[in-house]
Amino acid sequence: MHKNNSNGIFSRKWVLRLVSLILAIFLFVYVNGSKNGFLRQNTRDSNHANALMSNKSAKIRMPLNITIDNDKYVVTGYPQYVNVKVSGPSALVTTTSNTQNFRVYANLNSLGPGKHRVPVKTTGLNSELRAVTTPHDINVNIQPRKTITMRVSVRLSNHDLDDGYAVGRPRLDTEFVQVTGARDEVNKVSRIVAFVAVPNDAKNSLQRQVTLQAVDKNGQTLNVVIMPKTTNVTIPISRGSDSSSSDSSESSSSSSTNEKNDNQTANSYTNSSSSSSTNN
Repeated sequence: MHKNNSNGIFSRKWVLRLVSLILAIFLFVYVNGSKNGFLRQNTRDSNHANALMSNKSAKIRMPLNITIDNDKYVVTGYPQYVNVKVSGPSALVTTTSNTQNFRVYANLNSLGPGKHRVPVKTTGLNSELRAVTTPHDINVNIQPRKTITMRVSVRLSNHDLDDGYAVGRPRLDTEFVQVTGARDEVNKVSRIVAFVAVPNDAKNSLQRQVTLQAVDKNGQTLNVVIMPKTTNVTIPISRGSDSSSSDSSESSSSSSTNEKNDNQTANSYTNSSSSSSTNN
């Protein structure tokens, strides 16, 4: 009988050598790829850690808070906003710049009326951050708070209309308002004015919501708080010289009376405030 010396394809040496080579190449590629991936991951982690560990600075514009007894005093002369340079770890600086979760203030609780120079401070920042404000110090003027009651007067831009139409006596929803501010500023208030622009071609009555203004004897606007700060004004407009003359006369008389009442009210309130201050 013929003896078969072959036990299969893997009995041949060259086949085994080829398979061994392929397996060796596969293992080399696998191990080398895993090593590169590990190195890349380590590099990313290292870069991320460096970014967290590095320092940076950022300039943030923040509102300035004034700490004082607002029921007794009014503070003027200070800026509404200040710049804050925040320095420290990059991640903390970025977060603080985005959230602005800290406070900038000037503490005036220990100070009395008059002009002062005080430092600007910050609170609420992470302990790893450093802050420098610009300006570092501010000038403030502390004055006693004062409140008076005054009558509102209407000022019209135009009294003579086209085609024989005339402006009647204005009507206000609010006749008296409270004026609050620094005592020196409130003492300058001469009138509370509701200014209404009346077009030349107006033929029907006008209704306007007007922002009130406090003015001194020269007509200059003063820095005080008026409550309420707006009022509704109705301006009757009619045709006919008789009604025009009548309304104009009535309006002039009313305006004169209002100015007298304004002065009486202001004088009465000033005297009352002076008496109160003397008693205190």
